[in-house]
Amino acid sequence: MKKLFITIIVLLCQIFSYSQINQKEIENKVDVFDKYIQSSIPLWKTTGLAIAVVKDGQVIFKKGYGITNINDGKPFTTSTISFCASTTKAMTAACIGMLVDEGKLKWDDKLKDVLPGFRLYDPYVGDEITVRDLLRHNAGLGNGDRLWLYGYSSEEIVRRMRYMKPAYSLRSSFIYQNLMYVVAGEVIKKVSGLPWDEFIKKRIFQPLGMNHTYTLFKEAKNEPSVITPHFYYGDTVVKAIEAIDFGGYNPAGSVVSCIDDITKWMQFIQDSAIVNGQRLIKAETFAEFFKPQSFVTASQFYPTQEKTHPHWTTYGLGWFQQDYRGKMIQYHTGSLDGAIAIFGMVPEEKFSIYIFANLDHSEIRHALMWKAIDLWSFNDNSRDWSTELYYHYKKIREEGWKKEKDKEDKRVMGTNPSLSLTQYSGKFTNEVYGDADIVLNGNALAIQFPNKISLALKHWNYDVFRGYNNYEWYGKAWVTFSISAEGKVTQFDADGIVYIKKE
Repeated sequence: MKKLFITIIVLLCQIFSYSQINQKEIENKVDVFDKYIQSSIPLWKTTGLAIAVVKDGQVIFKKGYGITNINDGKPFTTSTISFCASTTKAMTAACIGMLVDEGKLKWDDKLKDVLPGFRLYDPYVGDEITVRDLLRHNAGLGNGDRLWLYGYSSEEIVRRMRYMKPAYSLRSSFIYQNLMYVVAGEVIKKVSGLPWDEFIKKRIFQPLGMNHTYTLFKEAKNEPSVITPHFYYGDTVVKAIEAIDFGGYNPAGSVVSCIDDITKWMQFIQDSAIVNGQRLIKAETFAEFFKPQSFVTASQFYPTQEKTHPHWTTYGLGWFQQDYRGKMIQYHTGSLDGAIAIFGMVPEEKFSIYIFANLDHSEIRHALMWKAIDLWSFNDNSRDWSTELYYHYKKIREEGWKKEKDKEDKRVMGTNPSLSLTQYSGKFTNEVYGDADIVLNGNALAIQFPNKISLALKHWNYDVFRGYNNYEWYGKAWVTFSISAEGKVTQFDADGIVYIKKE
C-alpha cells in the first residue's frame, strides 16, 4: 500500500512538473511571437491588426496591435470588428454541410435539380454542375467579380452568370472566383427556406456564441470599435479609404467579426464541429471540407509558394491546401478593399491562427502565419518570414511597376482621337455587366458604371484612353474605342470587357 502511495505521489509530481514545463514553453513561445509581431509591423507599415492562436483547443494567444484609423489613433483590439472577407467561404461551406447532414442535399446533386432556373452559357455545364462544384472553383467560370462590385443583388448576379462565356472546360482547371459561392447562398435559401444571412446566424453564430459577428459591415455600426480600411500607395504612403457597400456577394465574403468572436469559430473547426459537447456537423461531412477537391494551378496560388516550396497545391471546400515540412496545411485568405484576414491550420498539430488587419493586401498575414506555424508546429524560430516575404512581395510590386513603365515608354506621342470627344459619348452595354454611360464633362470623357463606379478618361494615343478610377485604389484601366467605316463609335474595350454602343 505504501509503495502504491509513493508511486501515485511520484506520478502526480511528474504530471505537475510536465504541466509547469509545458506552460513555460507556451509562455516562451507567446513572448517570442509577440515580440516578432511588434518588430514586423513597422516594416509592413500595417496600421492595425489582431491575432489569435489556438492550440489543442485552447486559446493560447490573443492580442491587438496598432490603430483602427490612421486619422484618430484608436487602438485595434481583440474586440475590433474587421472583415472576414473570403474566410467567409468556409462558413458557407459549413452551412451547405449542415443541409447535407439533414438529407436535404447531397454533395453531388445536380444543381439543375436544386435550382431549376439556373443557367450557364454552356448548356452542358449548366446541366452537369453539382453542389460540390459550387465550392471548389473548377466550374469553368472566370473571375467575374465586377458583377458584385457593380452592386447587383445575389439574384441578379445569378441571372447574369448565364451570359459569361467559360474560361475553361468544366473541372479541367481552377480559377478562384466568388460567383459560385453566391449561387451556394441561393441553394441554402431554396433548400432551407431561410436566406443565407439568417441561416448562418441561426446555425453557426448563435450556437457558437458569436454575438459580435455580422453578415454585413453596416450591421456592426453600433459596436464600440470597428476598423477603417486603409490603402498603401506605392512604398511610402498609407491612407484611410472608404468602406464600399458592395452588391450581393455575401456568401462569398461579407461576414465581419472580431478576434474575441473568431476564436470560437477556430475552436469549433479545431474540435471537428463540436460546441459545448454537441456536434453540429457529422464527422464524415466535416471531413469532406478538408479533402482535396481541385488542383490549384501555379498561377492561381499565392506567391508565398516560392518560399514554402509545396509539392502539391489543392483546394478543399472553402480551404486552400498545401504540404509544408511534411504536414498538410489548410488555410484561406480574405481580402476586401482596405482590409485583410487569414485563417491557417495544421490539423495534425491541432494548431490554428487567425489574423485581421486593416491595410489592403498587407501580406504580413502570410509572414506571421508561417512564423507561427514554424514556432508551434515545428518548434523552430530560425526563419525571419517577415523580412523574407516583405522583400519577395516588394519585388513582385516593382515588377508590376516596371511593366507599367514599359507600356508608357511605348506610347505613341503626338496623336489625336479619330473623332471629336462628343462623338465618343453615349450609352453602351455588356450582357454580363450591364450598362455604361460615357459622358462629356467639360473637355474630358468619363465612363459611368453601376454602383457609382466611374473612370475618368485621358487620351493616350489614337483611340486609346487611360481610365482613372474614382476609387483610386482600383488603379488604372486601358480603354480602347472601335470606329466603324462610317466614322462612328461602335464599342469600347475596358481591360478586356467589351461594351457595345446602343442604337
